Amino acid sequence: MSVSHEVVVRGWIELVDELYCGSWDPGIGRFRSSFVYRGMGDVSCGLNTKLVRVAAGFSEIAKLEAHILRNFRKYAHSTAAAGNSVWHWLALAQHHGLQTRLLDWTYSPFVAAHFATECLDMYDRDGVIWCINHRESNRFLPTSLGSELDSAGADVFTAEMLDEICRSLDELEELSDEEFVLFLEPPSLDARIVNQFALFSMTSRASCTLDKWLEEHPEVARKIIVPAGLKWEIRDKLDQAGITERMLYPGLDGIARWLSRYYLPRNTNGCDPE
Repeated sequence: MSVSHEVVVRGWIELVDELYCGSWDPGIGRFRSSFVYRGMGDVSCGLNTKLVRVAAGFSEIAKLEAHILRNFRKYAHSTAAAGNSVWHWLALAQHHGLQTRLLDWTYSPFVAAHFATECLDMYDRDGVIWCINHRESNRFLPTSLGSELDSAGADVFTAEMLDEICRSLDELEELSDEEFVLFLEPPSLDARIVNQFALFSMTSRASCTLDKWLEEHPEVARKIIVPAGLKWEIRDKLDQAGITERMLYPGLDGIARWLSRYYLPRNTNGCDPE
């Protein structure tokens, strides 16, 4: 996939420099990055949503999505406090692993680096950290959505902001004949959302993928390749910085995941790249 900037990092310092590249904002005189990040353990994995992957060969993905979301709302209503907003329900469904058109991102470059190095079974292959300038991607939004962001002085949407413009997935698609991507900041559903500095990308059509959209808008994205041989160094330094499963998955499950990985000998998984 063509992007404006692709680099293979060779060390921790180079990774940090790349992650914070372009973070200086002269308008406010602060280091405030306009990028959001997504880390993956295998560079060959695309930016397809779970919905697109599970619906491979399904002719009407939007109808499948509607069935999934409708039934999620029906069965989860007694235990969820998502209100009536479809955008709240969509975020809640994605957060709990359901197949949606949303894709997980984070404001934190180090959290993205965690997800690029979390799975030891992938230490025999290169990882990747995607960086998207959400201020630049907003330039391609329909006028009504762009105006809503401008009036709020925001770069990403909340469910309440989207409800001001459109109240359904069909209405979202009808805003433009051109496919577009927006970023949705979910409500603080639980500590995991908060600790992961999470937000979601959302395409205007269920069948649209970020891979395809970025091919047409390569200037908004950067791609950082993390070589397999560098993953152990990054992993160990993230652990020392406190970026671990214990912090990102609050509770006993997160503690168990962290300790299970942390105390595993380096060559136990049989994927030691060196």
